[in-house]
Amino acid sequence: MKMVSEAEVAERLRALPGPDPRVVVSGNFATPWQLVRLLDATLPRCRAFVMNPQGGWPVREGFVTETPFVGPGVRDDQWLDYLPMRLSLVPRLFGSLRPPEAVLVHTSTPRAGKVSLGIEVNILPAAIEAVRRRGGLVVAQVNALMPYTRGDGEIDAELVDLGIEVDTPLPSPVSRPPDDAASAIGEMVSYLASDGGTLQMGIGQLPDAALEFMRTKKRMGVWSEMVSDGILNLERSGVIDAQRPIIATFLFGSPELYEWADDNPRLVMRRTEIANDPGLIAKQPAMLSINTALEVDLFAQANASYVRGQIYSGFGGQPDFVSGALHSAGGHAVLALRSWHEKSDSSSVVPILHDPVCSFQHSVIVTEQGLAAIFGRSQHAQTRLLIEGAAHPRARESLWEAAGTLGLLRPGETP
Repeated sequence: MKMVSEAEVAERLRALPGPDPRVVVSGNFATPWQLVRLLDATLPRCRAFVMNPQGGWPVREGFVTETPFVGPGVRDDQWLDYLPMRLSLVPRLFGSLRPPEAVLVHTSTPRAGKVSLGIEVNILPAAIEAVRRRGGLVVAQVNALMPYTRGDGEIDAELVDLGIEVDTPLPSPVSRPPDDAASAIGEMVSYLASDGGTLQMGIGQLPDAALEFMRTKKRMGVWSEMVSDGILNLERSGVIDAQRPIIATFLFGSPELYEWADDNPRLVMRRTEIANDPGLIAKQPAMLSINTALEVDLFAQANASYVRGQIYSGFGGQPDFVSGALHSAGGHAVLALRSWHEKSDSSSVVPILHDPVCSFQHSVIVTEQGLAAIFGRSQHAQTRLLIEGAAHPRARESLWEAAGTLGLLRPGETP
């Protein structure tokens, strides 16, 4: 890796082939912002492939964002190219339909001839391998404050062509104490965790709330897309099995979490093809997959991607982990959500989804109203459990009426 000026990086970017070269960029909460600004200012046209772009991401004609997971930075982008697909399959694109000409990454400083992708591994190893095969360009924004995490994100420094040094703090979430509904949901979800089992949790207040109620568990493992401060708290409470590595593909949390992650042999960052492989997830004992959604319908289909007909996020890893958890011995695929949307003043349990389905066939649906254990139930029983156990009381009468219209009640069956 050769440390250079921004002017030299810009010169190499201008030399990329094609009228609109594809550039893969570190996403989520490890965006190399200085390189992104340089890309935007240098190339009139390009295709930027990124996961979950955050606020401040370029939005303009000629700058096409390709992503399988839409972030807040592009939800109103009319030039967005959303890719509806399972996250575990995304790396295949770099060797087929969407080969990159360059990769821009956010790394640690070098150690023993290597740099680390730090808090964001995900699809990046596959992108780097693909671009090296094509003779393309790899540029790093090298940050002394990026933790050096072990695993698949450790990259030989010689695989990086150019680097610029930008020491900047990493983002952290705003702490939000759980309200009564979140605490109730979290407590019910925690009942499904078993000693010696394995945890996966999505992003959000509800998965975090569930972790707070697991401090009495023992010998738990972690195989997850994301690791946050909730897992760190369980690790320090002695809940996490010291004999099992903590597996993740990206991190998001406090500076304390990032300090803990730095050169920590307990934490192993895996590439998406491994972390999200349903077959590998299924091998984890008593896999408890905790995800959330915007809506669930009486057929137990979940929408976690669309709001009022517009793409809001994407499949992410939810389908991968739902499938893997259901095939794990003693596993549960849990969907945790509030029963009522306060902003829209509407039920989150609906008769039938009008937006595309993100995942389905969960084993348990949990709201603050209760727990609906739907695995192995008939369609009629599933409907009753969802209405009586998970739906808000204000929505139940209309849901019963809809169930009748949809043929989800047996002849003569009444609420």
